[in-house]
Amino acid sequence: MAEFYPELTEEFRRFIEAQHIFFVASAPPGGGRVNLSPKGYKSLTVLDSRTVAYVDYPGSGNATARHIREGGSVTLMFCSFEAKPMILRLFCRGEVLTLEEAERRGILARGELEVPDYARQVILLHIEEVMTSCGYGVPYFRYLGDRETLREWCRRKLAQGELEKYLR
Repeated sequence: MAEFYPELTEEFRRFIEAQHIFFVASAPPGGGRVNLSPKGYKSLTVLDSRTVAYVDYPGSGNATARHIREGGSVTLMFCSFEAKPMILRLFCRGEVLTLEEAERRGILARGELEVPDYARQVILLHIEEVMTSCGYGVPYFRYLGDRETLREWCRRKLAQGELEKYLR
């Protein structure tokens, strides 16, 4: 059974901070292709009960940033793969910030965010509504660690001087 809330509670904040993966879905206004991406690493921070931000890494065409700039919506989803089942969705409007802008606003100093040299930007999300649902059908999974493939790819592109071209 779904329940709706106007903002994050302390319980929801702790739940988010305990997750190793979250999912970002975005869509352009007026319809069109929905982009859905899994995210990991220590890239997300809860700024307050109505605001979250994540460091965006290169990859998959930058659709979330494009949808935000067009005025589209963004949904984050967190789900428990452990003992207590729960799915938590954040329905948001966003801003795309350069790393410099995020630094000026104090976002990058928050939490334990990883901000590597190859980070693309920061996605700042303003929560409009929070939804929980049971998660009873979500299977159990064990976290084995972060996959290093993206980090290695980014470091290689950066060392070869090709990352900026890719990001454009």
